[in-house]
Amino acid sequence: MSLSTTTHLNLPGTAREALTFYQGVFGGHIHVTTYGELGMPQDAPDAGKVVFGSVQADNGFRVMAYDIPGRSEPFAGRTTREHGMTHTEAPFFLSVRADSLDEARGYWDKLADGATIIEPLAASEWSAGFGMLTDAFGVTWSVDVASSRAA
Repeated sequence: MSLSTTTHLNLPGTAREALTFYQGVFGGHIHVTTYGELGMPQDAPDAGKVVFGSVQADNGFRVMAYDIPGRSEPFAGRTTREHGMTHTEAPFFLSVRADSLDEARGYWDKLADGATIIEPLAASEWSAGFGMLTDAFGVTWSVDVASSRAA
């Protein structure tokens, strides 16, 4: 038996924009189905919004997203790092683990566009590179470099 999990982002009307952004960061192909394509009247306010969306890349990256009907306000919640500890109101982070610092920096630099940097990408006690940011869509990412001690 095989099992896989995929992060599914619930967004306030920004799913298409987020999926396009993540495709630009990680590559891959976007698939989008709108509420209107599944029968919502075309003149309804949410008809053009995403009900099923995903990005899937050959490098293993996959994320899904949809627009919460009727929602347009961003989510509140903040993540900070102080004295080596993470404090957050977010229910989850997305984690990207790269094989090298160069690879991690490539993803980091793209994710950082419009982001709030929580912890700059830099060497840490456990990794050749670790950083955290909250992107322009309110999603917090942890980016690090795989090491023999990392789980």
